[in-house]
Amino acid sequence: MKILVTGATGYVGGRLVPRLLALGHDVHCFARDPSHLAGRGWQGVTVHRGDALSAGSFLPVMEGVDVAYYLIHSMSQPEGRFEDHDRFAAEHFGMTAAAAGVRRIIYLGGLGKADERLSPHLASRHEVGHILRSSGVPVTEFRAAVIVGSGSISFEIIRYLTEGLPAMMTPRWMSTRCQPISIADVLDYLVQALAEQASVGRILEIGGPDVLTYREMILGYAAERALKRVVVPIPLLTPWLSSQFLHWLTPIPASISRALIDGMRNEVVVNDHAAEQMFSVQHVPYREAVWRALRRIQSGSVDTYWSGAVQGLKTGTSLTVTEGMIIDDRRVESAATPDAVFRTFAGIGGDRGWFYGDWGWRLRGAMDRAIGGVGLRRGRRNPNELRTGDALDFWRVEEVIPGRLVRLRAEMKLPGRAWLQFEVAEMPNGRSLLVQRAFFEPHGLAGLLYWYGLYAIHEFFFEGMSRAIARRAEALPPSAQAR
Repeated sequence: MKILVTGATGYVGGRLVPRLLALGHDVHCFARDPSHLAGRGWQGVTVHRGDALSAGSFLPVMEGVDVAYYLIHSMSQPEGRFEDHDRFAAEHFGMTAAAAGVRRIIYLGGLGKADERLSPHLASRHEVGHILRSSGVPVTEFRAAVIVGSGSISFEIIRYLTEGLPAMMTPRWMSTRCQPISIADVLDYLVQALAEQASVGRILEIGGPDVLTYREMILGYAAERALKRVVVPIPLLTPWLSSQFLHWLTPIPASISRALIDGMRNEVVVNDHAAEQMFSVQHVPYREAVWRALRRIQSGSVDTYWSGAVQGLKTGTSLTVTEGMIIDDRRVESAATPDAVFRTFAGIGGDRGWFYGDWGWRLRGAMDRAIGGVGLRRGRRNPNELRTGDALDFWRVEEVIPGRLVRLRAEMKLPGRAWLQFEVAEMPNGRSLLVQRAFFEPHGLAGLLYWYGLYAIHEFFFEGMSRAIARRAEALPPSAQAR
């Protein structure tokens, strides 16, 4: 089938597309900024640029589409009420889908009893479903609560609260019941709906096997991370105060966290179990879903999401926190060829040192040895060659892509997991772009204090190292500059 996926840059859409491709469908994606999909490696996907709030954006995309997944929400819109944006986008989508002859819409909304006073967020999710059905196109609407997976906003709130606070004074909504669902289960429902004709024209409530309070979800996450946490209810904390607190503790803006917290006052559990009989989905328990979300940490390797291809060829520095990972990103332009830049950063460490502030790296190695770590004593196997699995001072070579990328995993003593990645790309002007990324996944409050307490030191060494690599590459003899 020809399938359109809206919201492909989002959490669910980004994981749905590979599943559809694996089934052999002709997949098209709709995105406001297609560059956000540039590094996904989706072979055969057609990406269309457009704005859901512009009535004409969907017209060139809908032609010949059999099924359209509607995974758009507007809580991150910078201006206006998100409910209005949700309404306008759904109206534009439904009207265009009907005019283009789209056979079916599959929509993922939110749980909540329609006869209760729903929060603006949940009420908007229900209204969007109603608008899509009013278009005349047959709709399958799934309604879910918290989706458990690394990257889901609701799950990220639980992650950041639990990781950052040994003791939490929590508001009344922490005792509200919720039925979380694994991202794997959600994707199973969304994909199986393509072939399940009984789901056409239905509103289907989906959830995992566990009904928990938000407090129990936090404590379950803490248990999987081996963190001791104390949760003390304080009924006087308002949604506004809670959202401001989350704004400063997490990367989630207050406008989004306020909408989600308002929704947490509503009980969101499955009352209609039709979906369980209709689909063959093996439900994942909450604790196992948390373990799966954290498996990237436990396996000791960076997921491809973090280490994907260079997206954009801009220089500069950025510090971001996404899905629990702190990413220090430094991009430096060099007159050297990509091959020369690769040879330079592939030769770092060992007897050559770390190209900038070697005294600091030696001091860090001595400190690591003093607390039982490996220190810098291991050096490197070969001065000019790196292989996956090599020891490199207090790092381990996790991946080498000749001519392009080297990724190192830290083996020094740390309150978390860390990686250092070097990547090079050729720029349109014939110069090279060096992308140096430090990844850190903190373990609890100690990890956060470690990173932010030493950030000024990291800034000094990481900035100096990236520029030193670019200069050294430019200084290589002409024979090493061949393209």
